[in-house]
Amino acid sequence: MLADVLREVRRMTAQSVLISEAVSARFGLNSSDLECLDLALLSGGATAGEFAKATGLTTGAITGVIDRLERAGYVRRERDPVDRRKVVVRARPAMTRRIAPVYDSLQREMTALWSRFNDEQLALILDFLTRSCDLAVREIAKLQSARPAARKGAPARRRSRAASPGAA
Repeated sequence: MLADVLREVRRMTAQSVLISEAVSARFGLNSSDLECLDLALLSGGATAGEFAKATGLTTGAITGVIDRLERAGYVRRERDPVDRRKVVVRARPAMTRRIAPVYDSLQREMTALWSRFNDEQLALILDFLTRSCDLAVREIAKLQSARPAARKGAPARRRSRAASPGAA
């Protein structure tokens, strides 16, 4: 049963990556940009460091993501009212509403699927998803701390999660 769960989680992850690629291409974004935009929406706003921690991207790469999203009008940078040294990146709801209709069909179908479960089952699913996402964030941190120092001038090598053995 554990092997079946692992296989299906990997399959779900791969499909999520592919959906992200298809949606981001439709709006002239790359997948990392779209996922960071979603993180900004889910969190209500985050700093570049928080995006880097959540995604595993370097702060330099995140700055590029934020620059592209800002130029396209999807996010805005704001000074943190409590700590003016911090800059918080917030999604612009008026712009992100352009993307939402692309997800309407998927959201309708998923809601219909999830509606077949009772509250106890949904609580179990929610616990599984929450713990899995928290674990993924911890694994990203491990990968970042073990990242070999890049050679000066050499581009970073990246592999797709979907193509990586053991990806989940």
